[in-house]
Amino acid sequence: MKIVFLDSKTIGDDIDLSEYDKLGEVVKYDFSTTEEAAERTRDADVIVLNKVEVNEKSIGQAKNLKLVCVTATGTNNLDKEYLAKRGIEWRNVAGYSTETVAQHTFALLFYLLEKLRYYDDYVKSEKYVGDTSFTHFSNVFHQISGMTWGIVGLGNIGRRVADIAKAFGCHVIYYSTSGRNSQPGYERVDFDTLLATSDIVSVHAPLTDDTLGLMDRAAFEKMKKSAIFLNLGRGPIVNEADLAQALMDGELAAAGLDVLAQEPMSEDNPLRAIKDSNKLIITPHIAWASVEARTNLMRIIYSQIKDFFAN
Repeated sequence: MKIVFLDSKTIGDDIDLSEYDKLGEVVKYDFSTTEEAAERTRDADVIVLNKVEVNEKSIGQAKNLKLVCVTATGTNNLDKEYLAKRGIEWRNVAGYSTETVAQHTFALLFYLLEKLRYYDDYVKSEKYVGDTSFTHFSNVFHQISGMTWGIVGLGNIGRRVADIAKAFGCHVIYYSTSGRNSQPGYERVDFDTLLATSDIVSVHAPLTDDTLGLMDRAAFEKMKKSAIFLNLGRGPIVNEADLAQALMDGELAAAGLDVLAQEPMSEDNPLRAIKDSNKLIITPHIAWASVEARTNLMRIIYSQIKDFFAN
């Protein structure tokens, strides 16, 4: 068996993949273009990838290909009709990063809610040295106990965030982007109600026709001016120009993002204009990427390949 990793750098250099050698010949490429993938998959039985497009152009010459493994939950990069026509199966991985994405959600929230950048700067600028008071009240913050937390997309990650938020004393409400998802224990509301009543709004939904551009100018205008917005779903769910304008106009207090419409960040991204870290924090799509989550991910992929060829 020949296993080809088309973009192994997306997993990280610190994850041990030596176990895959037990399955057969393993070839790793840091990154692959569509044209490079066409050549590199020519004699592959299995390909492992994250972002590479899988279609006739990239795997049309792969005559031995039997299985495509995506090191992610989303599979928008797969031409599933073409794979089905070729009789090539595919696998993705769900649930591997639930804990770490939930953790990062709260990391972004607390950074913004408790004005941590401001207070860290205050101390490191040495204004606290020899200050007249033992504490400093200039940039007030609030406790989340008693706040309303609105969640867009109550799947595995959204549900975990909801459980933790509830433990902190939040009233949790949610909006089902498909209109079909009902979760016991939490109050389902319409989109406008969620926007208007939430002190915190976090997005944990996949990118679909229902969510593309969901958070736009009209949505931000309906939110409380004191609200914090968090996107841990997919970048294109947010109209970034509208979000930038809403932050600059004071339509909402702050935003924390781990995903962008174009990644890596494009030069013309309107959010680049906002340099105030008390108002906006962006992390480079790392919420899923704890060592534990990435290790778990690759163990699952290993088992998928092993089980596929055992049957």
